[in-house]
Amino acid sequence: MHTIDWAVLVFTLLFIVFYGLWKTRKVNTTESYLLGDRELKWWTIGLSIMATQASAITFLSTPGQAFDDGMRFAQFYFGLPIAMVILAVFILPIFYRLKVYTAYEYLEQRFDRRMRQFTGFLFLLGRGLAAGITIYAPAIILSLVLGWSLNLTIGIMGILVIFYTMSGGTTAVSHTQKQQMIIIMGGLVVAFIILITKLPADISFSDTVGVAGKMGKLNIVDFEFDLENKYNMWSALFGGTFLFLSYFGTDQSQVARYLSGKTLTESRLGLLFNGIFKVPMQFFVLFVGIMVFMFYQFTKPPVHFNPSNLAKIEADAASQLELKDLQTKYNLVFEQKQNEIRTMVTALNSENELMVNQSQIALKGLNEQDVKIRKDVDNLLVNYGARTGEKIDIEDNDYVFMSFVTQHLPIGLVGLLLAVIFSAAMSSIASELNALASCTTIDFYKRSWNKNKSDAHYLKSAKFFTLTWGLIALSFASIASLFENLIEFVNIVGSLFYGTILGVFVVAFFFKKVKSKAVFIGAIIGELVVLTTFILDYYDVINLAYLWLNLIGCLVVVFVSVLLQPLFGDDKPKKEVENTIDLDNNLLDDVALNG
Repeated sequence: MHTIDWAVLVFTLLFIVFYGLWKTRKVNTTESYLLGDRELKWWTIGLSIMATQASAITFLSTPGQAFDDGMRFAQFYFGLPIAMVILAVFILPIFYRLKVYTAYEYLEQRFDRRMRQFTGFLFLLGRGLAAGITIYAPAIILSLVLGWSLNLTIGIMGILVIFYTMSGGTTAVSHTQKQQMIIIMGGLVVAFIILITKLPADISFSDTVGVAGKMGKLNIVDFEFDLENKYNMWSALFGGTFLFLSYFGTDQSQVARYLSGKTLTESRLGLLFNGIFKVPMQFFVLFVGIMVFMFYQFTKPPVHFNPSNLAKIEADAASQLELKDLQTKYNLVFEQKQNEIRTMVTALNSENELMVNQSQIALKGLNEQDVKIRKDVDNLLVNYGARTGEKIDIEDNDYVFMSFVTQHLPIGLVGLLLAVIFSAAMSSIASELNALASCTTIDFYKRSWNKNKSDAHYLKSAKFFTLTWGLIALSFASIASLFENLIEFVNIVGSLFYGTILGVFVVAFFFKKVKSKAVFIGAIIGELVVLTTFILDYYDVINLAYLWLNLIGCLVVVFVSVLLQPLFGDDKPKKEVENTIDLDNNLLDDVALNG
């Protein structure tokens, strides 16, 4: 990497860190550390919410997802605006009325401490796993690009985030995320412009889009009802909506973002801002992936995008001859595809439907040959791993975008795009660490382990738990192995726990007669059903897309809780039950007034 790229990368990262420290130099109370004194404006909240979800995995994995599978993944986000409206109207006023630090505090007032800490434990478990992956996923790719060891890359990224998150808390997270989102979107726009300028002189942007559509890469909406299909309209509107309701409504990494708002209106606007702009942002990221795909139709890509893997079989005597043969076939298919794409462009411009259909069939056949050759290369890697005993990850979609960045961007912009990946990783990790520390401090340490201490004591405790969770995440990242697709892995981890957590909150908000014993058993059964369903799917006993786990978990918790409640009756003293019912009535009145 050129010296200028190093300078751009280092300057950008240091600017973000020191900006966050400067903006949080007056943070000196537990409330200011965990909630930022509730003074953030709606645009900061909105950008921070977006940045928390848009991790480095998004910008590494999503273009690769589009490269391989087209725009279908966009449907995953169709439930997001619906979830944002529901949360803004019904849930947010309740949290504001109670002035809670974490979402789980409400559950103790509604049920009991057991339910508060059970859901808090599920959050810590799921988010703790995800935090490790959030660090590991970009680190394994950036380490190859930068020529660093994996552990060094993980360490540098983690130490920077721990430093400013531990120093400034949620305010540092929110203010740095605002800058990070600006850098991220700016970098993607630059990459998109470069992609367009690097198209052949005889191929226009509209020609590229037309060909991409005929090659099946712009297949955004799929209305076919299929439980096995991960990305269709139905899994998005049902499974996706429930996932986003749980993630944004009950996951402390997101709840902390909008609880920091100056007013209820500011927080609502921040949520709605995310609901409006997140979907177009994901469309854009996916479309960048489509343009990378089309760029590689005219500029020959590597036969395997992970350079480390390719180098291993290139140096392996047992693989060299077969790899050379596959490379020759690959080069031939590439040349044929170039010619056929130009034929397709001519047919599209002349509106010759017969010629378009013929070219479409020819391109489909060539793509199938391309895919087969790539799978044969994957088999070489599998055989190499079997002979050497080395664990080889053959999945290379997550390296597609970085391949373009490092090999085809001009000097300076490589550093900027690497800063984008680092920034996205740091923004999500910071939110997760802050949320994990908040939940541990408020829901466990202050509530049960060490009560009635000074505010200064709990401020130090929150910083200590930020450091502790940072070190746990770094430890997990250093031993984690790459999943089939990074962005899917994080969503799968979330889907294992979010449905159950959401079910508990749905019962708390909308089923006032259900008390703690019934919902506790319902939550345990719901989580067992989710885990059992996932295991059965994993071993191909059943076939079910993971997004449905969110709906299943939520519905099982609600159904079992309502069904069991008559068996337990009132499981609280009469006076406490009355207080809980009065509290709920006040909260629902507040929803009506503010909704």
